[in-house]
Amino acid sequence: MTLKNEVETNAAEAVEQSGVVVELSQPPAGENLSEGEAAAPAEAAEPSELDQLKAERDQLVDRLARMQAEFENARKRAERERTEFRDYVTGSVVEQFLPVIDNFELALKANGTAQQLRSGVSLIVKQMEELLGKMQVKAIPAVGAAFDPRIHEAMGTVERNDIPDQHVAEEVRRGYKIRERLLRPALVRVAHNPKPAGK
Repeated sequence: MTLKNEVETNAAEAVEQSGVVVELSQPPAGENLSEGEAAAPAEAAEPSELDQLKAERDQLVDRLARMQAEFENARKRAERERTEFRDYVTGSVVEQFLPVIDNFELALKANGTAQQLRSGVSLIVKQMEELLGKMQVKAIPAVGAAFDPRIHEAMGTVERNDIPDQHVAEEVRRGYKIRERLLRPALVRVAHNPKPAGK
């Protein structure tokens, strides 16, 4: 046995006696990890369930804030449109009454007699009644009509033999309706006729 062979044999026996097993074909470190060890870094790379819930919460809060802003903008826009429409309607009505005001101013500047002024004011009142008629505003029937608490407001009673009992004897302030809606009741005095009907 040569010296080389003897050294190799002695080395092999020494390794066997020490119980150390040497595998020459071991892979490099990190290449042969168990499945659990390999999955751990992958799981760490994925977002956790808590992070997902936080992200969903942030999205919902952002969506809610946007919806609140949109609702507030819509409310302001509706209010602005309502105001503009009200101003338009009011302006249309006032515009029709401007000639009436002009006529009143002319009457105040006039130097005519009392009868002439009275005649002028009567024409202005007629002009106003025509305007109200175009707007479907009508005067409530008063003198001679049966007293109706839905459209008449009684100021008191007066003794009258020429008007049936519980009929309007005097009109203190004219009442008005727009179509079927009451604007204001007529302020009246009601007749009290002690004579029985038909006598």
